[in-house]
Amino acid sequence: MTPMPNAVITGIDTHAHIFRRDLPMVAGRRYSPDYDATVEQYLAHLDACGLSHGVLIQPSFLGTDNHYMVAALQCFPERLRGVAVVDAQISDGELDDLAAAGVVGIRLNLIGKLLEDYTGPAWSGLFRRLARRGWQVEIQRGFADLALVVPAILESGVTVVIDHFGLPAASVQLDDPQHAPFFDLLGQAPVWIKLSAAYRSQSDLARARAIEARLREACGGVGRFLWGSDWPNTQFESQTRYDEQFALLEALLPDPEERRRVLVDNPATLFGFAHA
Repeated sequence: MTPMPNAVITGIDTHAHIFRRDLPMVAGRRYSPDYDATVEQYLAHLDACGLSHGVLIQPSFLGTDNHYMVAALQCFPERLRGVAVVDAQISDGELDDLAAAGVVGIRLNLIGKLLEDYTGPAWSGLFRRLARRGWQVEIQRGFADLALVVPAILESGVTVVIDHFGLPAASVQLDDPQHAPFFDLLGQAPVWIKLSAAYRSQSDLARARAIEARLREACGGVGRFLWGSDWPNTQFESQTRYDEQFALLEALLPDPEERRRVLVDNPATLFGFAHA
């Protein structure tokens, strides 16, 4: 992918959502916002924490209508990238249009959904097309099921990004042998992990540290770790704030060089931002 020309990268938040409450929303959604989360509000949070760039993730309740996110990417092309939600049958022309706006991947939010056959021709064909573009497939699914989903996607050659520490529930024992297949997957080069939204798996700082340590061991270091604020923290708005999520990263990664890798070097590589 072609890097964006830009000023110095001070930090990249790789997971945030924008929306308006009056936008059309999909049927059967698990959540309906009663407030607006605008790109201007988001950029203000970046600025307050000294961060230069961000990645917008299409909210699942907006489905495959990526227009609102795309408009924001077009307004702030120097600072933002995007991850879209698409149908498996999306045309190459539509993918070209998304790429021109700054989209670099697609998201599969599989929470509460029956797992599809991702080895079938529609999905595997899409994943191969994405791989040729250098795009990524971002997956949100509970920890126990990731080893059922990820291998079929990796076979296409596409890069996989796993959301929110892998969403390990509070009951998950990290040393349980049944989870070995998932940790084995993390030893593969095209799998990345977002250190984001620990609250979605009811993890306090101590639990998040334990999870991060096990993920680090599996990944062989922090070279494929990313950080995301998960702003505006939908369904948890009253429990956390943007600055608290940034502070959690600082607590997890007290070493400045490791933190720089996770905030700058790793995401700049994955999302195609240009180093200055």
